[in-house]
Amino acid sequence: MSESLQTADALPEFPAEVAPERDLMSKFDGLIAERRALLDSGVTDPFAIVMEQVKSPTEAVIAGRETILLGTYNYMGMTFDPDVIQAGKDALDRFGSGTNGSRMLNGTFRDHMDVEQALRDFYGVSGAIVFSTGYMANLGMISTLAGKGEYVILDADSHASIYDGCQQGNAEIVRFRHNSVEDLDKRLGRLPAGVGKLVVLEGVYSMLGDVAPLKEMVAVAKKHGAMVLSDEAHSMGFYGPNGRGVYEAQGCEADVDFVVGTFSKSVGTVGGFCVSNHPKFEAIRLACRPYIFTASLPPSVVATAAVSIRKLMTAHAKRAQLWDNARTLHGGLKDMGFRLGTENPDSAIIAIILEDQVQAVTMWQALLDGGLYVNMARPPATPAGTFLLRCSLCAEHTPEQIQRVLAMFRAAGQAVGVIG
Repeated sequence: MSESLQTADALPEFPAEVAPERDLMSKFDGLIAERRALLDSGVTDPFAIVMEQVKSPTEAVIAGRETILLGTYNYMGMTFDPDVIQAGKDALDRFGSGTNGSRMLNGTFRDHMDVEQALRDFYGVSGAIVFSTGYMANLGMISTLAGKGEYVILDADSHASIYDGCQQGNAEIVRFRHNSVEDLDKRLGRLPAGVGKLVVLEGVYSMLGDVAPLKEMVAVAKKHGAMVLSDEAHSMGFYGPNGRGVYEAQGCEADVDFVVGTFSKSVGTVGGFCVSNHPKFEAIRLACRPYIFTASLPPSVVATAAVSIRKLMTAHAKRAQLWDNARTLHGGLKDMGFRLGTENPDSAIIAIILEDQVQAVTMWQALLDGGLYVNMARPPATPAGTFLLRCSLCAEHTPEQIQRVLAMFRAAGQAVGVIG
């Protein structure tokens, strides 16, 4: 045997002292310490709230206390609609509790076909595909539409599901400044001609509740030969004459190629979807991994969604009440001196911007102690490292509840020193 082979076959020599194996969980030590410090200060864990009882779309019992809900995405209050609930009960009786399979195998039931038809009717389109969640809809559509050698162009403040869709795919990623038509135009202009481009936009951005200038952005995208996907998760049900979203309200339906949405907000259950008029849209089912390789939604879920979507088509009074609630709450908070995420009530989301985490947590705790639940949001979920309390209004909030909410904000804001 040659010397070189002998050397290659020899056992490697290790130093006498070997470094211990790294615990994969050690990377979370900073997060654990931060959470422990937060709890040691005596506040309730803002990210571990338990709903002990939910009494209506706007009321729950939390820690034994009757609490007004102002931190859910139940925009149209459909979770307790009697027709919606009955549809779920009927589906449980007819089909059982689950599908036990993917849509590509045994997981397509009658109600899956029905809810996709309800979406076609609601949006006035030829194609609809339902995913297990809204997150999966973005993950699947973005990673499937744009492949190697193509481009995804997205707003810098895009939702995590959009970023994760980009990561799962093989396309090149280009970000532009938040809501900047000019920056979008500039970055699209730098990309090579003759390659596939997908511009991903959101109608309403979930942290501050600000609205995208979709009409102008869509026009820029089309000028550069790009296709457009608009995520209307936070606008479905109450924007536009038919409740289809910001893209309908701004009159650019004809130029938006794909619309992504969710059932977990205005529809009042869980699930995600994409709708489109593209003649080849059905091919997505054959190539989209987050659609192919996951279990389909239980029949009771899609049955409730189908009834809810059809009722939203004519929910004009609910839409009007939601907007009235948003204007009243936004105006009242602004008059008190709170710093808000938007100058005007542009959506059903109203964000109160605070100085730091201590102020945000203290204010959040004071509101919870007073019987009001809102979301506390912090980096990295929030843009530009801001700390905020996020309110999500519901069409079922009564005028009396809105006034109680304003009184609680005034008391908590003065106690914490946020307002005078």
